[in-house]
Amino acid sequence: MRELGFLSFVPNHGGTDGAAGALEDGLRLFETADSLGYGTGWVRGRHFEPYLTSPMTFFAAAAQRTSTIAFGTAVLGMRYEDPVRLAEDASTVDLLSGGRVQLGISTGIAGYGPILDPVFGTVDRSFRDEAEARAARLLEVLQGEPLGSAGKGYESIPAGADLTLQPLSPGLRDRVWWGGGSMGTAVRTAEKGLLLHCSTLNTEDTGAPFAEAQADQIAAYRERFAELHPHRESKVAVGRIVVPLLDDHDRAVHQEFLTGYASGMDDEGRPLSGTPPFRFSKVVSGEPAAIVDALLADPAVTATDELVITLPANGDRAAHERILRIVAEEVAPALRA
Repeated sequence: MRELGFLSFVPNHGGTDGAAGALEDGLRLFETADSLGYGTGWVRGRHFEPYLTSPMTFFAAAAQRTSTIAFGTAVLGMRYEDPVRLAEDASTVDLLSGGRVQLGISTGIAGYGPILDPVFGTVDRSFRDEAEARAARLLEVLQGEPLGSAGKGYESIPAGADLTLQPLSPGLRDRVWWGGGSMGTAVRTAEKGLLLHCSTLNTEDTGAPFAEAQADQIAAYRERFAELHPHRESKVAVGRIVVPLLDDHDRAVHQEFLTGYASGMDDEGRPLSGTPPFRFSKVVSGEPAAIVDALLADPAVTATDELVITLPANGDRAAHERILRIVAEEVAPALRA
């Protein structure tokens, strides 16, 4: 592990009246993480849930209140993203922040199609094919490739000129990540020349323990990336839910989350419902020394470039800042030793 990051849902527990305060708490969390030396702050992009729904506008604000921390999306489902608009927003924020955007994307979860397609619009292609097409378009846009012609002239653009991304942030294309979860996805991510973001979820069940299966994905990704892109360096981020428990107050604050998370799966991380065939990583909790031992014994963590501390979806800013501080001061130094 060379780098330390964190992931926040930027939760809003106060309904409509609490939305502004929740966003401010999220910005303050990024300020705290910046001061603690975290390399990247990652966020989810969650439509219609009481979490952050517009990462790029949030990052634009965070960029003005931090100095070094990068801003990552983990991850945006491309089925419901407009690739040109996303590229415009991401490139603008990247330039405003001095090149600090880490753009994580994926296809999204096809099972949500019947719910979200009527809202965002139906398409002729399958969920996966449409998402892949939009992702490919996004990469073309970020590369600065011509997207069309001005024809007889369009606004300030002369006749016959190419339409290209404005503003273009030249290095952003090389900071696009793909959300992994299976062996096939890991290999395809390498073939696309993208960085690999592994979360607390595997979207296939190979029978191997969660961390071992994820470590196998990382190894396959690195091997294929080196084969196809010998002059570039592969990069992997791995997420783990880490909850330090130093006293009774910590246990009281996190008990509901820890109990609820564990109650939905068996001891191997399989959903009790049996479907879909996902595997979830366990929460790493306890005293800092126990957390260090567990992470050092995790083959995916030892194989990663960046460890992403995934914060519980519930809990307030004070609880989340305490997790970040304990990890930065008492866990990370031992992992790097």
